[in-house]
Amino acid sequence: MQSTNAQTLRKRFVAVSIITICSFLLTPSFREVGPLFWLLWFGTNMMLFGSQLFWIGRALDIAERFAPGQPRRVWLGFAAAILYVFFFMAYNFAPLKMLFVGHISHASDTSFYRTLLDGIFSIWLVGSFVGFVLIVFFWVLDCMTRSAIWAYRQIREAVSHADASKQRAAREHSSARRQLLRQIAISISAVPFGAAAYGLLHERLNVEVTRRRIALPRLPKAFQGFCIAQLSDLHISSFMSAETIRRFVALTNQLNPDLVALTGDYLSWDPAAQAALVEALAGLHAPYGVFGSLGNHETITGTEASIAQMFEAKGIRILRQERAAVQFRGETINLIGIDDSDENLRGLEGLVMPDAVNILLIHSVYPHDFERVAEAGIDLTLAGHTHGGQLSLEFIRRGLCLSRLETPYVSGWYEKSGHQLYVNRGIGTTMIPIRLGARPEITLLELMRSA
Repeated sequence: MQSTNAQTLRKRFVAVSIITICSFLLTPSFREVGPLFWLLWFGTNMMLFGSQLFWIGRALDIAERFAPGQPRRVWLGFAAAILYVFFFMAYNFAPLKMLFVGHISHASDTSFYRTLLDGIFSIWLVGSFVGFVLIVFFWVLDCMTRSAIWAYRQIREAVSHADASKQRAAREHSSARRQLLRQIAISISAVPFGAAAYGLLHERLNVEVTRRRIALPRLPKAFQGFCIAQLSDLHISSFMSAETIRRFVALTNQLNPDLVALTGDYLSWDPAAQAALVEALAGLHAPYGVFGSLGNHETITGTEASIAQMFEAKGIRILRQERAAVQFRGETINLIGIDDSDENLRGLEGLVMPDAVNILLIHSVYPHDFERVAEAGIDLTLAGHTHGGQLSLEFIRRGLCLSRLETPYVSGWYEKSGHQLYVNRGIGTTMIPIRLGARPEITLLELMRSA
């Protein structure tokens, strides 16, 4: 019994050591991200690598039932390691891809098998990670409960001097109950795999049309009821085909907007996809035009100039540190577009028209950006970038998602010092092709004069 426990402890020590070393090597330095984000990044890596080992171990437990015996388990473990390395790590291992390449999917490869493997891996990654988080939560809860029970028994035994047979029976009962609870916890932790499959196959494409009225004190009377349709974060890829984008374009046109605003991240990772993307969005129609700004993925792919030219050829104007006057019945609103960069915001004041309503199209907004934009005299900002968290628990509390660590402006409407911001959840996905609790969104904003 003691040798078995010692062997188990050695295995756990080796596993924890491997996880710690891998997590440390793949975590940026303090200087790059600061101590707080270093701890967060390191902890996330620990959970990520730990989840892989944990679920592979559970798979081996199941396989061992059909091939019992220690030597066979060794061979099963060896076979599982080879399969994992070949099928996931060498082919498409997300942690290394995200840290060193920045993405998972190969957008240029839209073959059925490529997409199928990416989809399977995404379900595995999300399911294993979230499931392991639940396992850790239950383990901590169990430790706390056992500690409380142990303390209670120590006090009761000291007071009542209960006989040894009753104490032994209570311990056996408690052990059986803990074993049952352990099995229940593992069963519950498997639920994220199903949720991830749902997010990939259904919610990722279950677009929501969000209608919102925006009250602007300085809005000209002629623009009362003026409607702007906003689309963001298309991210054309093997999981967001040009044909699917055309379907969303048709849905946008059915809303009969007066103007369409696009707020960046048209591409995922493949510059070669820009022609197909532009061709798909060329079907957008609005009486007062289709305007847009660029996102960080246009910067990553180095396509800022080329994609803007392609859009221009299709009648879509990308505003790059520019403004455009939208006129109706002698009245004007000022539309401004800024590339996704803090440096470009420095020239914002020169694009603002003091006597007009100013609407800014920009891909992402951070707290310091909000202050700067408000001070510049912008009335309304339209942004995207966050995907609403993509994996979100907003049904529990607004902003409850990992994107909250990057910016507090995750999705929906915000107001500060008279300045208003709307953050669109976007259409596509990035990193992993899964949405949970953050449906893709097309926004229809109706401008109103406030009293």
